Amino acid sequence: MFENARGRKSSREKILDAAAELVAEIGAGRVTLDAVAERAGLSKGGLLYNFPSKDALLQAMIQRMIDQVSEAKEALRDQMEPGPNLEARVATTSLLNMCCGGTMQEIATGMMAAAAENPRLLDPVREVIATTVEQLMTRSDDVEAALLGWLAVEGLSNLEMHQLSPFSDQDRERIVGMINRLLTKGIAP
Repeated sequence: MFENARGRKSSREKILDAAAELVAEIGAGRVTLDAVAERAGLSKGGLLYNFPSKDALLQAMIQRMIDQVSEAKEALRDQMEPGPNLEARVATTSLLNMCCGGTMQEIATGMMAAAAENPRLLDPVREVIATTVEQLMTRSDDVEAALLGWLAVEGLSNLEMHQLSPFSDQDRERIVGMINRLLTKGIAP
C-alpha cells in the first residue's frame, strides 16, 4: 500500500480500495467509474487521472492482487520447513490460504466476471500461472507429485472460490492432508 509522508493512502490506493469494495458488493460488470470515484471520495477527474478507463482500473486491481499473493508467498517461504518440493508446498499453501473466504474470494470472483467481458484482463494471471508451473518443474524434487499437488489445490480452490465445493470442512482437511503427504512423500510406486 502506498502512503504519503503523513501516513495517508495515495489517491491511487483509495481508488483501488473503493473499486475492490464495489466489486465484492456488486460484481465487476456493474461497477462504474462514477461509483468508484464517489466511494473513494474523489472527483471523476481524479479517478481518470489515475485510471483513464474501467479496463485500466480492473488491470490495476488484478495486478495488486497478484502483488499481494506474491508477497504472501514470499513471507510463507521464509516460514516453511525446508524439505522436498518446497516450491510446491509454498504454492499450494498460499493458494489454500488465499481462497478461504473473505474479500479476496469475492474480488477474485468479480475479476473472473470482468474477464468474461475482456479476456485479456487475465493475461497477467496467465503469466503468473506459467511462471508457477515452470518453477514447479525446475525446482521440485518430485515433479510429478508437485504438479499433481498443485493441480489438486487449484481444483479445490476454484470450487471454493465459486462456492461450488461439495466437501465438508472435515473432507477438506483430509484432502489437504493427502496433498501435503503427496508433496512430502511423493507418489507411491
